[in-house]
Amino acid sequence: MLMNNDAAQKPLDLMADYLAADMAAVNDLITERMASEHAPRIPEVTAHLVGAGGKRLRPMLTLAAARMCGYGGPFHVHLAATVEFIHTATLLHDDVVDESAQRRGRPTANLLWDNKSSVLVGDYLFARSFQLMTEPGSMRVMQILSNAAATIAEGEVLQLTAAQNLATDEAVYLQVVRGKTAALFSAATEVGGVIADAPEGHVKALFAYGDALGIAFQIVDDLLDYRGDAQATGKNIGDDFRERKLTLPVIKAVAKANAEQRSFWVRTIEKGRQEDGDLEHALALMHQHGTLDATKTDARKWAEMAKNALAPLPDHDLKTMLGDLADFVVSRIS
Repeated sequence: MLMNNDAAQKPLDLMADYLAADMAAVNDLITERMASEHAPRIPEVTAHLVGAGGKRLRPMLTLAAARMCGYGGPFHVHLAATVEFIHTATLLHDDVVDESAQRRGRPTANLLWDNKSSVLVGDYLFARSFQLMTEPGSMRVMQILSNAAATIAEGEVLQLTAAQNLATDEAVYLQVVRGKTAALFSAATEVGGVIADAPEGHVKALFAYGDALGIAFQIVDDLLDYRGDAQATGKNIGDDFRERKLTLPVIKAVAKANAEQRSFWVRTIEKGRQEDGDLEHALALMHQHGTLDATKTDARKWAEMAKNALAPLPDHDLKTMLGDLADFVVSRIS
């Protein structure tokens, strides 16, 4: 059942309250490890992004998974910080690739400094993440997180070739999303179970939950680009269209397009010849074919899959919060 916006905020806030001590330790570790004795621009750039008001969802998933599985040691904090560093590094790189000017309602680092700083600081954070992931001394943890880092990069490169190709279908879109977004969600939850030495069935359930939640999260994000509130999302409506990104609402519209409509998508997405009024026409075509509602249905399906994946896990307050979190993700478009 989807919650209204006031109620929808509760699962994330409840989880943050429940994990407040752990998150404080994560934040302290992030501050410590993003320092640089010789290059002060590194903490400057990192602090701008880290301090931009993000919910720290991904590291919270690691903490929640570990605690739910009974972990009592210190290293879930290192793994949560690792996850956040990987995420922050990808954001710095993404904003350069996308030539973005705004993130979370603030100017991007590449706009305030320059592309070189964003790329190099992102590289530094990736290196820091690899240092952090070694500290628990678990080869399996290192395999999961290093594989995720490689999968994220692979997903971003795949998106470069698929984003402006009208032959891109929903299967390729899902492959991109699993790479660039869901891979870090599933790694975040999976390593929480691994560090807690949870039974293999529980570890697999945590992976499946993170995978489905990450897919739902990205589908919602892509949908909000066409029907969201710019003030709430911190991004301008239609940015994906202007950047010629072939996301799920457009893929569905292209699949239902007649010859005249397809020529419009070829001109605006494949060839990039956009004119005044094109965004409005694109939205009209999506409404005509019901692709925004169909995309919402897909997001809800993945959220339900995330909730169902939790079934094998032990009863716990955090298990309830994780289930509610899946509802929260899709409530942003209700």
